[in-house]
Amino acid sequence: MANMFALILVIATLVTGIIWCIDRFKWAPARRAKQAAAQAQAGNALDGKTLAKVSAQPGWVETAASVFPVLAVVLIVRSFIFEPFQIPSGSMMPTLLIGDFILVEKFAYGIKDPITQTTLIPTGHPQRGDVAVFKYPKDPSVDYIKRVIGLPGDKVVFDPYSKTLTINPGCGSGKCDTALPVTYTGVEPSDFIQTFSGFDGNETGNGFFQVPQGETMRGGLRLGTRKETLGNVTHDILLVNEAQSQASMYYQQPGQPQSTWIVPQGQYFMMGDNRDNSADSRYWGFVPEKNLVGKAVAIWMSFEKQEGQWPTGVRLSRIGGIH
Repeated sequence: MANMFALILVIATLVTGIIWCIDRFKWAPARRAKQAAAQAQAGNALDGKTLAKVSAQPGWVETAASVFPVLAVVLIVRSFIFEPFQIPSGSMMPTLLIGDFILVEKFAYGIKDPITQTTLIPTGHPQRGDVAVFKYPKDPSVDYIKRVIGLPGDKVVFDPYSKTLTINPGCGSGKCDTALPVTYTGVEPSDFIQTFSGFDGNETGNGFFQVPQGETMRGGLRLGTRKETLGNVTHDILLVNEAQSQASMYYQQPGQPQSTWIVPQGQYFMMGDNRDNSADSRYWGFVPEKNLVGKAVAIWMSFEKQEGQWPTGVRLSRIGGIH
């Protein structure tokens, strides 16, 4: 859908731009010449309204010429500077909530062609801990947002029992560097309760609700939270304390043990901050650099809502930077 919108925007800008150019450099001078000839023939007796009727600008030309500058600005800003996105799911909670509207810095990882996503001018690469938007590798028409966990050459190990990470950089050549400092605080109750459709061992999450600690919600579990520090980047993550990670469903990289991955060159390992509610690189593998869209840098609006439902309020307190 995003690629289709970009294609439509490019075509609309191109068509209106061509009309604007033709009108400015051919049709408009011809109209002025015709008006000058009519004025001379009338002995300079014609007023402005009459002259306009002598050679009027067609309505469709006027509309296209007026719309072109607006489309051009939108195309440039959206393609190369910032693009707005809406958060549709809870996979990045508590950093990003359902209903958050974010700005993504498009030039953070390179200036790219808005249609083919080919990098035109390299400007940088993702850093560990970035919150990045990318094209889902299994369906590039879908945009995903996750946190960058593993860089090219990193060995990433996720313990499905303790739900902790071990990261060894520089393993691309077969010999790893010293492990990156990854630390965690203790697990504490969060402000979020997740509701489920059943408790038969095959729960399906229905929604996430902010509920003051000490209160309960029928059919829900209070999520746990702790701080995770990857090198010098610290952020909050959520956990379902009662659930073990589904390691049997993890992507099995050839030649590696279960729950262990070595990130290939030119690719990245992504995870959601809502660790037990995120379909990420643990399940479907790596993200090629060509799939990167940009870095999420700010929340510019936030609505209180659940996935697939209409907003019920506004959360102005969430407006600000993303960490």
